[in-house]
Formats: sequence, structure tokens, C-alpha cells
Amino acid sequence: MGADDGPAWRERQRRAVRAHAEADERRRAAEHAEAARLVAWFVAEATRRGLRPTRLTAVPYAGRGRYRTRLTGWYVDRARTRAVDTAGRWYQLTVPASLRARVLGADPPPGPAPLVVGEGGRDGESLPLREMLARRLDEFSARRPRPGPGA
Repeated sequence: MGADDGPAWRERQRRAVRAHAEADERRRAAEHAEAARLVAWFVAEATRRGLRPTRLTAVPYAGRGRYRTRLTGWYVDRARTRAVDTAGRWYQLTVPASLRARVLGADPPPGPAPLVVGEGGRDGESLPLREMLARRLDEFSARRPRPGPGA
């Protein structure tokens, strides 16, 4: 049995693995906190600009049809699968297909917003959350009817 095979080596390995896991958890928590700040900024800015929230719908994983939800907020992507509600919570609006959801509506849970939307996806397209939200605000503002003369 070599010097590297003993209990001391195994304990060092356990500590190293634990330290890596804790560092990863701290990094994820910092990313979630930053993403939550960006989402809160988006809600405040949408409200300030007078952008009206809409009733949100969810799409089944298969992509056919849409299900009602009880959520009100703003879609933040063109596919209408990601949204922010008026309370500043992030939603991925894809849900399992079900007869119950078809009849009674879907209830997607909020989740942590990613700092990079689409990262790790198959299509290779990803976008920083800050950029996605800023683009969406600009698109909403560009579509708003401008007051006419004398208004």
C-alpha cells in the first residue's frame, strides 16, 4: 500500500471535492442573485414605461397548443416560452402535456433566471439575460402606439 492510498489521502480528496462543490454553490448563488436583480430591473422598467402585462400561457413540451395559466406578466422571448410575472419571478413556460392542463390550465412553477439564456442548448444560441431583457423592452416600446398630434 503506497503513501497515496491511505486514509489521509482519502480525507484530502474528500475535502477537495467538498471545497469545489461549495465554491460552485457560491458561484451559482451569486449568478442567481444577479439574475434576480436583472429581472427586478426589467419589471420596474416595464412598469415605468407603462407596458401592460398580459395573461401568460404555457406550451406543452411537444409544442402543440397552449394552456392557460393564472400568471400575468411579460413574455421575454419571441417563442413565448420564457416570461417574467408582475411580481418579478422568472418562468419557463413549458409544461408536460395533460388533459388536466388542457381543461383547467397549467401551473408552471417559478424558477431561478439564468444569467445566460439558452446556454448549453442544442441550437447553440445563447444570449445574456441583460441583453435579452433590454431588447424585449425596446421591442415593447417600439410597438406601443405613439400619441397623435394634440394628444
